[in-house]
Amino acid sequence: MRYRLSARRACLILTCLSLAAPLSSCGQKSDVITPAHTKPFTVMLDFFPNADHAALYSAIDNGYFRAAGLDVKPETPSNPAEPLQLLAAGKVDMAISYEPELLLARDQGLKLVSIAALVQRPLTSIIALPGKHVSKVSDLAGKRVGTAGINYQAAELKTVLRKAGVNPQSVTETNVGYDLVAAMLSGKVDATLGGFWNYEVLQLQLMGKHPVVIPVDQAGVPTYNELVLVVRENEAHRDGQDLRAFMAALTRGERQVKANPAAAAQQIVNANPQLNSAPEKKLQLDSIEKTLAAAYPSNASQPYGYQEPKAWASFARWMFSEGLLHTNPATLSQPFTDEFLPGQGLGEKSEEETF
Repeated sequence: MRYRLSARRACLILTCLSLAAPLSSCGQKSDVITPAHTKPFTVMLDFFPNADHAALYSAIDNGYFRAAGLDVKPETPSNPAEPLQLLAAGKVDMAISYEPELLLARDQGLKLVSIAALVQRPLTSIIALPGKHVSKVSDLAGKRVGTAGINYQAAELKTVLRKAGVNPQSVTETNVGYDLVAAMLSGKVDATLGGFWNYEVLQLQLMGKHPVVIPVDQAGVPTYNELVLVVRENEAHRDGQDLRAFMAALTRGERQVKANPAAAAQQIVNANPQLNSAPEKKLQLDSIEKTLAAAYPSNASQPYGYQEPKAWASFARWMFSEGLLHTNPATLSQPFTDEFLPGQGLGEKSEEETF
């Protein structure tokens, strides 16, 4: 079972004086980079290699990072709660994390910034098995809902319940840890909030179950990027060429994933031998195919990795209104930049949204 912080385990668009000026020193925009040598570049995953990392492993296996001058080495965290901490401490060059986790880390004073979205919308969902008679959020009234005990999951649950006209006090939230599927199969809970529609739902379907799935952004929670690429702010200010090279190569990797999902699934299995069984291979392929649409912006004119300013602002305001953030995000430097995406860069800012 994968651990997810949200489940078992979940051109500077927002111009800000504290980020805009330093980022402008990244140098002249250049999407084609011809390096003289390869530079070590470590990426801390959010958990073990899986379908959500398909573009990364595609770019590695196809040699796109090396062609861009980077020797990219993924690392698996010993504790899935630590990637952003290790990144802030300078132990790795980049971390894959979640938008809510990044906002929480910044609220705690960590100088981190997202440079791209790997998954453009929430994967986190309410999931229930048919026997529990949950077909919509209002059906949760009087029922027991399992979460992984993460604070923003509790806030998401309360938000969707209020939106559906259900008193949150009528629902029992139960911390079942990270194995939400087992909690549903055992009947310990009537539903869960935290599993992903591109993984846990598919896992249940492969078991012959017919789960009901309600993505949280379709039930009242503001949309957000489920997975993001995070770097230290000072590297974003200083190492623009490396980050541009990384994103150019990653974009090529994602194109290969889209062109040949089966090959991408095999690359994930090769990187994680624990997945080398027929059911796991099928789960990885199904997950890659299911996630493809969410890997790209809804606006086809925007590049792969694009982060929507209004969505970031809306979600940050929601977190602050729910008491998840202690500091008003409007008073902090912006939490993301699209500066390093192919086709983006200095002098090419799109509409801005302030917090």
